[in-house]
Amino acid sequence: MTAHLEIKDLHVAVEGKEIVKGIDLKINAGEVHAIMGPNGSGKSTLANTLAGHPKYQVTRGDILFKGESILEWAPDERAQKGIFLAFQYPMAIPGVTVANFLRTALNSKRKAAGNGSAKPISIPDFRKLMREKMALLKLDDTFATRYVNDGFSGGEKKRVEILQMAVLNPEFAVLDETDSGLDIDALRIVSEGVNAVVGPHLGVLLITHYQRILNYIKPQFIHVLVNGKIAMSGGRELALELEEKGYDWIINAIPK
Repeated sequence: MTAHLEIKDLHVAVEGKEIVKGIDLKINAGEVHAIMGPNGSGKSTLANTLAGHPKYQVTRGDILFKGESILEWAPDERAQKGIFLAFQYPMAIPGVTVANFLRTALNSKRKAAGNGSAKPISIPDFRKLMREKMALLKLDDTFATRYVNDGFSGGEKKRVEILQMAVLNPEFAVLDETDSGLDIDALRIVSEGVNAVVGPHLGVLLITHYQRILNYIKPQFIHVLVNGKIAMSGGRELALELEEKGYDWIINAIPK
């Protein structure tokens, strides 16, 4: 079976400095994988590389989505073909409502999927879809008319990121430190939203520094990234061990 997303011997440099130093990873549809690791290990570099950020230069290796290399795809093409990135620090877009932003994004994806021939979603159909997804994520209807992330709390920003994922219905999602800056109540609400969206068609790569989000989102696979490489992989028990022991025992076990 072709992996939903496959990372092969990936090396990534930023401004000439190598940060990711040879990652191999396969993620199938319906699987949730978590990448953990200390600060500076390359977690966000990996997320930005998957999204196609031009600052991150792939110097070796490949990234395959449903068997096809994505390295030449621009960020918008990756999004249109079903790859989604939930940002660690979502940006505000004053003057653009959440509803208009999401309808524009959804129509762009529909157009790309139909090779330009797909009609835009009608306003009544979009309103129905958005209300369904907002109810699923326990978001108040007023969110639709607010400007994107403008004056939002940290929890509200992350919930709107998950709303985007629910509306756009991607096939692969990268959640980059979705727990960053959230108190325990916001973390629970955001995690419940992620769980409501995850399904058999969706592969997920969850990037986090802390084990606490894994109390709510249950990945089948945990990978520990240290110094740009996967130093250890395991099941959920590995996350619990990291919570208890930290990362030093893994770092110290890596051959010098």
